[in-house]
Amino acid sequence: TLTAILGPLIAERESMKSCELLLEIGGILRSFKFIFRGTGYDEKLVREVEGLEASGSVFICTLCDATRLEASQNLVFHSITRSHGENLQRYETWRA
Repeated sequence: TLTAILGPLIAERESMKSCELLLEIGGILRSFKFIFRGTGYDEKLVREVEGLEASGSVFICTLCDATRLEASQNLVFHSITRSHGENLQRYETWRA
């Protein structure tokens, strides 16, 4: 059933809502906490549910337009650059 298929994805998404990352930067242990709120649609979940329209994307972050290369070079300074409206527009484009 659909519930059995989506169960692990939803559980993974829920666990990600309160993630903490520990990194040693310059000999100092730094803690980064990720808090996900209702910022828009989860594009990874959309890909899993709706199909492979977005597979092979070079983007790593679902809340901004950082590429994998940009994100790997800059793990500290990262910001949400897309609004809820922009996320909604992308979601509707993929559904069409």
